Amino acid sequence: MTFIKKHFLSILSIIIISENISAQYPDVREKVTNLPNFDDRIIHYGYYLGFNKYDFKFEYDDNFYSNLGSKDIETIAKSGFNIGLIGDLRLTEFFNLRLEPGLYYTQRDLIYPAEPLFNDLYDFNENQDTKRNIKSTYIHLPLILKINMRRINNFRPFLLTGFSFDYNLSSNEKNRDDNLTNVFRTTTNNFNYELGLGFDFYLYYFKFSPSIRGIFSFENELIMDQDPNSPWTGKILNMFSRGIAINLTFE
Repeated sequence: MTFIKKHFLSILSIIIISENISAQYPDVREKVTNLPNFDDRIIHYGYYLGFNKYDFKFEYDDNFYSNLGSKDIETIAKSGFNIGLIGDLRLTEFFNLRLEPGLYYTQRDLIYPAEPLFNDLYDFNENQDTKRNIKSTYIHLPLILKINMRRINNFRPFLLTGFSFDYNLSSNEKNRDDNLTNVFRTTTNNFNYELGLGFDFYLYYFKFSPSIRGIFSFENELIMDQDPNSPWTGKILNMFSRGIAINLTFE
């Protein structure tokens, strides 16, 4: 969780700084304005490319830490990629509503503490049983409110907030096998809230917009093993995804 917390705090800090800057725009020398009427269009389209990192937030039962001390399930986040389309609806001069359907691929490794979770596991193999590789391929459907600051020449900062729905093509939710045969199962459907910021750069032929956002699940994604005392899921109450996505948008 350290990775996601650190980047989430960075997003909040940059948002505060952006708001202060937008409230104190200095008088600047006028430049040649690219795409002067671009933001006047009611509807326009685009696409994005990017990368991401996800991890998990765990909530355990009351006996977890009393049995394991300070040990926790470790999540190793690995870089994934994003690709998608954008449909943008102009609401006012400073507000746009955006639908951003896309495909998000990510990977996370879980490292379980061996003692005492696996003490009673038959034929225990530490290298195999204490590690789970979770690959997720999300059909990602965000509905985002884009809050624009005042444009200055060919530059314009903005904030992003909204909700998204994920359909996980790699969830294994309906698989009858579980962790006893090395199959870690998660839910197929999931809802998130999103918060981020970015910058519009008005180029000669198109608008280029790099952005960063946090993606925070508010639904439990864990599918319990058939054995209620499973060392992989028996001590976990809830498991939530947390992610950081950086998108490069072309409109």
